[in-house]
Amino acid sequence: MTNRPQLPAEIARRRTFAIISHPDAGKTTLTEKFLLYGGAIQMAGQVRAKGEARRTRSDFMQMEKDRGISVSASAMSFDFGKYRFNLVDTPGHSDFSEDTYRTLTAVDAAVMVIDGAKGVESQTRKLFEVCRLRDLPILTFCNKMDRESRDTFDIIDEIQENLAIDVTPASWPIGVGREFIGCYDILRDRLELMDRADRNKVADSISISGLDDPKLAEHVPADLLEKFREEIEMAKALLPALDPESVLNGSMTPIWFGSAMNSFGVKELMDGLATYGPEPQIQSAQPRNVAPEETAVTGFVFKVQANMDPKHRDRVAFVRLASGHFERGMKLTHVRSKKQMAISNPVLFLAADRELAEEAWAGDIIGIPNHGQLRIGDTLTEGEAIRVTGIPSFAPELLQSCRAGDPMKAKHLEKALMQFAEEGAAKVFKPSFGSGFIVGVVGALQFEVLASRIELEYGLPVRFEGSQFTSARWVAGDKAAVDAFVSANKQHIATDNDGDTVFLTRLQWDIDRVGRDYPGITLTATKEMMV
Repeated sequence: MTNRPQLPAEIARRRTFAIISHPDAGKTTLTEKFLLYGGAIQMAGQVRAKGEARRTRSDFMQMEKDRGISVSASAMSFDFGKYRFNLVDTPGHSDFSEDTYRTLTAVDAAVMVIDGAKGVESQTRKLFEVCRLRDLPILTFCNKMDRESRDTFDIIDEIQENLAIDVTPASWPIGVGREFIGCYDILRDRLELMDRADRNKVADSISISGLDDPKLAEHVPADLLEKFREEIEMAKALLPALDPESVLNGSMTPIWFGSAMNSFGVKELMDGLATYGPEPQIQSAQPRNVAPEETAVTGFVFKVQANMDPKHRDRVAFVRLASGHFERGMKLTHVRSKKQMAISNPVLFLAADRELAEEAWAGDIIGIPNHGQLRIGDTLTEGEAIRVTGIPSFAPELLQSCRAGDPMKAKHLEKALMQFAEEGAAKVFKPSFGSGFIVGVVGALQFEVLASRIELEYGLPVRFEGSQFTSARWVAGDKAAVDAFVSANKQHIATDNDGDTVFLTRLQWDIDRVGRDYPGITLTATKEMMV
């Protein structure tokens, strides 16, 4: 957008992005190194190290610590040079794709992490599709170059073919696997050398003038140098040059090579993000879009996390500010309830640590502790009735019924389940016949996470049992048609935690039958998280 006014300096220096990848491509390690370079932490906890040292900073749930995977998106803010980075770490595991999907509505760019040996994997492809729907700019980091990895051209080809996006190399690896000694930084004509001995040390960089500089031969063995020169000539001839405009509109991705575990290539990626990443963007909303330079504050909730601190039974709503300059103590209107809320103790996150946010600007992500007033999709404004759109809720693919181990505690179970439903961790349906609840999730691992969290956070052992239903659809239509439909299909009807009518199905045949017998009714598999 060339005719946009220039953003205030504080807003223009914000870079808000998510890191997406297939599980195990090294996303959490990369996040740690970002924090290390931003000076936010002194020593990165090795994800695989022993005992206490391996408590990574961005995984705060007990289950994440036990399994070494990220299951819930977490947000972190830190400074890097003159820029302010807001990084959202998303779960890579496909069972948590809905959390990730919603997180991507709150960022302006994504960093895609690819494993040098495995290339583009299924989950990467799925997440990439989401970025594509929103035209998010994408920067790519090819990780684990210090292990046996595939040919550089193969990796680039695979990204271009699978994801239909132009790839331009921002750096080029020298050697591979055990012979990997570093990268040539194409954008700044420097040689970056990796130090295998000290993992937390920033790479040595040597300025060179062009590929014929005799300094190259001093640092690169002759056989590697010859192969590298050939490759880089081919790359320059075959691959497009970096075009900042194409990066911002999402049609081109620059790729950096490195090894997050060895802190190598990370700083170049961060420089690239600062230089080529987008500043805070316009947010789509009804009845009008919100531009970041507006002076009135607007923000929306894209995630709710209950019990981040088990001692306090607290719930924190993650709010992305879409416009304005927010100051602690401000009164904001909660558009859904039309009530004013005084935001007296907003927090900024540094992984599990948090500090009071005295102020925040468009592009920042703050946490607002609350007792259940804020739900996913809620918009906060300085009085204007604006609703941010495009935050989806998906029909669950797996349904199980949930019962408390102790029948006397059914009331407590209802409270716990409602809390998780509002957090977006699961869908909870109350069937109109019979007792108990039916819990729907996107991936099987979520049942384990729910059971473990209900037990840990509420002291309630629960059991999940198979349900006769296999999927759920939201029911829409005019009131008379819906009422007639509900009374004729009572044994299939339930309500979700917002009180909306849901049709529980056993087979695709049930859905087809409704389409045939009830022309006035539509069944949908997604619902906008709105009011």
